Amino acid sequence: MKKKLTNTIRFLIFFSLGAFLFWITYRDQDSSQLLYTLKNEVNYYWILLSLFFGLLSHISRTIRWNLLIESLGKKPRTINTFLAVMVGYFANLALPRMGEISRCGIISKYEKISFTQLVGTVVLERVLDIIMLFIFLLIALTTQFSVIGEFFTKNPEVSEKLSNVFASAYTLYAIIAIFIIIWLLRKKFRNTIFFKKIDHTLKNFMDGFRTIKKLDNKFAFILHTVFIWIMYYLMTYICFFSFGFTSNLPAIAGLTVFVMGSFGMVAPVQGGIGAWHFMVIGTLLVYLPGVANIENMSRSFALVVHGSQTAMIIILGALSVIALPFANRNQITKNKAQI
Repeated sequence: MKKKLTNTIRFLIFFSLGAFLFWITYRDQDSSQLLYTLKNEVNYYWILLSLFFGLLSHISRTIRWNLLIESLGKKPRTINTFLAVMVGYFANLALPRMGEISRCGIISKYEKISFTQLVGTVVLERVLDIIMLFIFLLIALTTQFSVIGEFFTKNPEVSEKLSNVFASAYTLYAIIAIFIIIWLLRKKFRNTIFFKKIDHTLKNFMDGFRTIKKLDNKFAFILHTVFIWIMYYLMTYICFFSFGFTSNLPAIAGLTVFVMGSFGMVAPVQGGIGAWHFMVIGTLLVYLPGVANIENMSRSFALVVHGSQTAMIIILGALSVIALPFANRNQITKNKAQI
């Protein structure tokens, strides 16, 4: 009961924050003009193509995660891993970072793999994702430094919030320091039940985190990592062709919008709602100064792109929740027979 109450409170806090950011972004939007734009000025074929790229990224992430799990000596079914990944994205719309826990729980349940080891593999994935994001950021900074600089000049509050994010790293340092202290005092406490449980949990976690060293096909793993992020980028850039005002922007502009939007997705709100829109709209305004009605059109772009991607996650996530018991009906029947 207490856990449900805590999760409910967290959901309401994050949702309220996202809703507030969304309201701030769209409070001056003319709803009739927005509806006209959505009905008459958007080529939805390009939006559908962007969703196809998104689906490819999810499939690639599934295969990449399987490569890590197989390094643990396990071989989960691809269908289960894919469904778990999609449920994870779906769960993130309820609570930020809940998806990582959810997909580990699903694979642990249906494939009988250590939950802690799975968490280790997911943390490794997140580290690699951060590395890829900063590679894309470096490319954007190298080629579009003036654009990014102008964005932060026009939006000083964003710089302050990013500083707070980096300042929160001190919490991480404190956690690391605690683990170091535990390790240094391990001989004194190694025979206690509490230490043995902590030691066992950390061992399983590190087994999962170190799976990259045991990979049989490192080239395929690297290829999937790069492919996933190229698909993420194309999901944004290909949408430029859906709108007349963005169709002539260069590919590097698409990269910059994608990177800035990615930092919006890092915000502690469900699915980046509000924060993603703000970052993308602000970046488009820098690229297209002086264009008539540019702010309203940029809002339309952000609404369509984010809305279509969120809709895909909701549909595939909900279908995955329904499909999981059917995909594992033989395993469920076997478990009942053993009881």
